[in-house]
Amino acid sequence: MKNVYPISLFVLFLLLSMLHFSWGIGSTWGIANALPTNEKGDLLLNPTILDCIIVGLVLLSFAAFYLLQSTLIKNPLAPKFNRIISWVIPSIFLIRAAGDFKHVGIFKPSMDTPFALADTYYYSPLCLVIAGIGYYLVLSLRPIDR
Repeated sequence: MKNVYPISLFVLFLLLSMLHFSWGIGSTWGIANALPTNEKGDLLLNPTILDCIIVGLVLLSFAAFYLLQSTLIKNPLAPKFNRIISWVIPSIFLIRAAGDFKHVGIFKPSMDTPFALADTYYYSPLCLVIAGIGYYLVLSLRPIDR
């Protein structure tokens, strides 16, 4: 039972990394709602192939980290490094969920763009769930593991 949360994050990050890799090789599936736009529909970000690959690699490294947090394989990371990364990953997603107060996150003004709607109903809540599970995992570590 203690592997449910780390394996869930592993699978989630693995799927998200695969999506970013697919965008890196030219897929357009889901991209229309994945990039923030202003009210006129102008893109606020224009990621390159390299950007997509880098984000995919970062997400894949997060997946590997949470696989190491399970008991399925031995965790070779130093406890101090493990503790730091255990706090950093959920913090990244908590900050992403809060957003920039303009176009992204739960504190953005109400907007009716496709991205803003997807962000309100899917992306920001998903980031909150990732942050919540990540913080739960780090706070539930045995004191010796911290």
